[in-house]
Amino acid sequence: MKNNPKVEENFQWDQTMKNHFSSPWNFPKSVVSAIVLISILCIFYALSLSNSSSLSNQQLNIIKTIHAIDQEIAPAPPVSSPKPALPENTTLHHIVFGIAASARLWDHRKQYIKLWWKPQQMRGVVWLDKAVKNGADDHLLPPKEISGDTSMFNYKNPKGHRSALRISRIVSETLRLGLEDVRWFVMGDDDTFFVPENLLRVLSKYDHNQFYYIGSSSESHLQNIKFSYEMAYGGGGFAISYPLAKVLEKMQDRCIQRYPGLYGSDERIHACMAELGVPLTKEPGFHQYDVYGNLLGLLAAHPVAPLVSLHHVDLVEPIFPNVNTVQALQRLKVPINLDSAAVMQQSVCYDKSRSWTISVAWGYAVQIQRGIFSVREMEMPARTFLNWYKRADYTGFSFNTRPVTRHPCHNPFVFYLSKALYNKNTNQTASVYVQHRVQNPECLWKMADPSRIERVEVYKKPDPNLWDKAPRRNCCRVMPTKKKGIMVIDVGLCGEDEVIELR
Repeated sequence: MKNNPKVEENFQWDQTMKNHFSSPWNFPKSVVSAIVLISILCIFYALSLSNSSSLSNQQLNIIKTIHAIDQEIAPAPPVSSPKPALPENTTLHHIVFGIAASARLWDHRKQYIKLWWKPQQMRGVVWLDKAVKNGADDHLLPPKEISGDTSMFNYKNPKGHRSALRISRIVSETLRLGLEDVRWFVMGDDDTFFVPENLLRVLSKYDHNQFYYIGSSSESHLQNIKFSYEMAYGGGGFAISYPLAKVLEKMQDRCIQRYPGLYGSDERIHACMAELGVPLTKEPGFHQYDVYGNLLGLLAAHPVAPLVSLHHVDLVEPIFPNVNTVQALQRLKVPINLDSAAVMQQSVCYDKSRSWTISVAWGYAVQIQRGIFSVREMEMPARTFLNWYKRADYTGFSFNTRPVTRHPCHNPFVFYLSKALYNKNTNQTASVYVQHRVQNPECLWKMADPSRIERVEVYKKPDPNLWDKAPRRNCCRVMPTKKKGIMVIDVGLCGEDEVIELR
């Protein structure tokens, strides 16, 4: 039988279709692989998304938990505690004076102490060698004590006196009185005049909790050579801080036994300070005044520092003419009460129209000189005084000096304080200085004559904080006036660009 071609063709078609539909997954391998890979990626992504959401929820829960814990254990806001109190400023109450006096001179010298002592504000003791009679004015003075026995101490200086032993122990004996709230012990003599407000200004600069030995040396070069430039002279006064006084008291009696050959009390204090390793802190306002004669040259050119003390007021001439020493110091108290910081402070200026140099020592004196002198020369003390050995020898001083005049026409015309007052409306002091008439040498120069000035009026604003700043002289200016025979001067802080010069 012959094969039918059509039947064969149909049979082949049927077989092909049968195979095709009987194996539906019979795709090419590449297609299958792609499908499998895509499926795996989808599954992985779904799982990752699920895990990420779960992790985020976990982290959120952890953060919430930590925040809740922080809220539970967070410290309470700090309770504001009061600030520590600032140290109380030093006042006169914190200073205790030990004043060396002798029974023989007490009635006379107590007059000096009454001038500066403030019974309601100050504390201290007058230490005498023996008892004195009580007086009606005792309430105006510090209480009196008798110094302890010093017979057990050796004293071998042939030119001195045993009283130096008892005087050297005054600070220690004052400490043993047990006064409370003491910061400083101040030593002085019965012929020492203090300016308490300025003493307070000086001591307030220092930490009273530290070891301090504060004072000044002598004006006499020979005295300083003989004793020491590093010793505080007791007559001018010196201050010892409370902690230093405590250690001094513990060792002083042993110390002074080692120095029987020393002359004075201040030498013995200095020797003990040396053993304690404490140097002298120098303050130029303490004045020993180991000089004789007229203090005008020294006081009219006072250092740029507060005036703290004047010693030997019995030995020198009264600081104002034609009065006794007590009266002179009483007059000085007037400007002290008005503006203690400025007392004796020197200002220099020029009267250009008359070619005069003017020096103002506020509260004390004004000097007018013909001619123009530099400030450098005017700030040197003029030698109106003699040295400690009563000689006119300028090499005997421990500082620079100048002659009173180099030419008859340069002789100064001196105007001393007459009165002073304060005007609260203008916040100014007005002080008047009257010419001290003396015979001046004849001058043939054809220039204005200062003798025609009868008085000088000085106007100044008080400045209690003067020494809280860096030291600087005040400036003075000659003011125009139509008043005949009167010069008017303004004194005050120097301006920003103000220079003491003739312009």
